[in-house]
This record gives sequence, C-alpha cells and structure tokens, in this order.
Amino acid sequence: MLNSGSKQTGDQMNTILGKDTTFTGTVEVKGGLRIDGVVKGKIISSDEVTIGSTGMVEAEIEANSVVVAGKLLGNIVASERIELQANSDVEGDLRSKSLVIEQGAVFCGGCQMKEGHRAGSSQSSSSSSKRPMAIEMDEDSDDEKTKEAVSSFGLPFSGKSKDKVKV
Repeated sequence: MLNSGSKQTGDQMNTILGKDTTFTGTVEVKGGLRIDGVVKGKIISSDEVTIGSTGMVEAEIEANSVVVAGKLLGNIVASERIELQANSDVEGDLRSKSLVIEQGAVFCGGCQMKEGHRAGSSQSSSSSSKRPMAIEMDEDSDDEKTKEAVSSFGLPFSGKSKDKVKV
C-alpha cells in the first residue's frame, strides 16, 4: 500500500526511492514522492512526500502534505497537512494547516499551525494572530506518561478549538 491510511493529494506517486537507496542533495519533484531509503539534504515536492517505515531522512521538507512512518531529522513546511504515523520518530519543527499525530509517534520539536488567509486580517498583535490549540485524549487512553507529556505543553486536554492534536 502506497500511503497506508492517507489520501494521495495528486493524481499519482511520481518518484519512489527504495529502501536500498541513499541520496544526498536536493530532491525536487513535481508530484508525489515516497522514501523508503536514506535521504540527506532538502526535499521539495508539489504534492505529497511519504517517508515509509524503513525511510531515514535528514532533510528540510517543503510539500503540499507529508506523511511520516519512519525517521526524520529536519523541519517540515506543508501547505496543507502533516501526519505522523504510530511508529514514526520526528525531530524538528512542523508548520502546516493540519497536523495528525497517531498514538505511538515520537515527536520532538515545535509546531506552528498557520491560518489559511492571514493577509488583510484584522488581528493586530502577534500574540492574537496565533490560534489556541487543545490536546484531545482518546477516551480509552489510560497511559499516565502520555497524559503527563500532554500536560507539559500547558494546554487543556479538550476544548472547542478547531485545531486539536489527538494523542
């Protein structure tokens, strides 16, 4: 399965770097990219970048959407969506309109969820331009370590905000 659980945003997966592939430099693709090998450098895609469970990436990523099932050391800027799957290990900053973190994912870094149309906004100060975020726990989540980690962000466990990180 190419994107195990995620929607492919374009028509096709244009480029696949297999698990025995190592690439250093800038990868720029028009369309989708799947990485099952090792990439170091920079990745630019007009569509979805998928890091498979065997993928190891040390790079800055710019794409429409990014799905991580493997390991990533680097920042992600996605214009639409970032998904960190259950066994992913991500160290870096994330910036996107939408963020999904599955239970079991490891994430160490910062996150900025930007609004769609900021230009011409009536919000004046930088603190008022940031939307509040809440962290919503699964009802059946009893893991105390997870709850402690969530509370360390200083955010409520549930809320009416549009942006929720489900743990």
